[in-house]
Amino acid sequence: GTEYTPGALLKKLIRFKPYFDKSGGGVTFSGGDPIMQPEFLIDCLKLCKENNIHTTIDTSGIGISKYYDQILKYTDLVLLDIKHIDEENFKKLTCQSMKQFYIFLDAIKRNKNKVWIRHVIVPGITDSIEHIDKLATIIRTIDNVEKIELLPYHTIGTHKYTNLNIPYKLENVPPMDKIKTKELENYLYKKLNI
Repeated sequence: GTEYTPGALLKKLIRFKPYFDKSGGGVTFSGGDPIMQPEFLIDCLKLCKENNIHTTIDTSGIGISKYYDQILKYTDLVLLDIKHIDEENFKKLTCQSMKQFYIFLDAIKRNKNKVWIRHVIVPGITDSIEHIDKLATIIRTIDNVEKIELLPYHTIGTHKYTNLNIPYKLENVPPMDKIKTKELENYLYKKLNI
């Protein structure tokens, strides 16, 4: 990839400002996870806001907590990927404690950011009614949730792990059925009175 300074990145983005203004769009910082590069992200977000560009971060909520308020001060929308709903499985997936995730949620509450929730439904792991009930409990604690999406697990990128010689934790897990995912999403909406 190409490395950019925040200023150089802004120069590229400014060319698209007329499109952003007309469409209501803006810039989404994604990853990896953008909050793992907090100084760069903060500088980019500030420059975007100074130029009236809508800002979104796509994150799992695991980063360096002392920067959360600064990051969220310049963030219009948080796309929040909830990796799992219990400590043990969260730690297996992220190698982090769920406490870190809750610290980020507290920062979202303090900063009153708009939030879109995303959660991947994986066969045999996150596809039970009990799991969705616990997910609903977590979502109820988050202010300003505008949208919730349950996404079916897919195997499209698994070849990258093979190419990099990295073991893939979900190697024998099949793709999630899209219809069942939609049924679980509808169940979640009913549970949350959406």
